Amino acid sequence: LGERAVSVSAGAVHNLALAADGALWSWGWGGYGKLGHGNIQNQLLPKKIEALAGQRVVAVSAGGYHSFALTAGGGVWSWGLGEHGRLGHGDDQNQLLPKKVEALAGQ
Repeated sequence: LGERAVSVSAGAVHNLALAADGALWSWGWGGYGKLGHGNIQNQLLPKKIEALAGQRVVAVSAGGYHSFALTAGGGVWSWGLGEHGRLGHGDDQNQLLPKKVEALAGQ
């Protein structure tokens, strides 16, 4: 990581690591976009999720085929497999990049 990790979360086939500076890193199987890099490529080493640059992530969760991040301002972000509405965006669409869950904005 090049940074001190303060939290990790292991999904079925991918992992997330939260760095002390609030940056989020992911690696593993990239199917459904659950790594948050804008594609479905696998990552054999941790890679910073650039889409969350400028956001200070404070908590993470890696699901079976999707991921969540909570930012310091209270924003909830999700990405990966959207089946059954699991990402909270009001649809079943997969998300290749972190997307803010608007239904929770300001809550």
